[in-house]
Amino acid sequence: MAAEIQYLGTGRRKQSIARVRLIPGNGKVIVNKREVADYFGRDTLIKDLKSPLEATKTLGTLDVLVNVKGGGLSGQAGAIRHGIARALLKVDQDYRKPLKKSGYLTRDPRMKERKKYGLKKARKAPQFSKR
Repeated sequence: MAAEIQYLGTGRRKQSIARVRLIPGNGKVIVNKREVADYFGRDTLIKDLKSPLEATKTLGTLDVLVNVKGGGLSGQAGAIRHGIARALLKVDQDYRKPLKKSGYLTRDPRMKERKKYGLKKARKAPQFSKR
């Protein structure tokens, strides 16, 4: 690889962290060295992670190379979407308005609630008996 132009972005959701590289190309999406359809399988997740590219009308102009770890498939797709949106800002600042309007730049703060002592899970209590 020569010293070509690349734009980096980091996305996070739940327990997933995605490192995204955008390179001028023809619209290929590679996730952990695998084709996006092989990695995710579900069309809804693929459509979800490509949505920032559709919002900025850059779908066929940039190749997306992703390294993602942690969490499940849905969280990873959300993290990739967040990373793509952040990297697109570095491509062109004019993309900020459509990305912000669609909510792709906001990090989803919802996380798994921690387990509390005396309980079986975060909120599930042991069975109560009067005697």
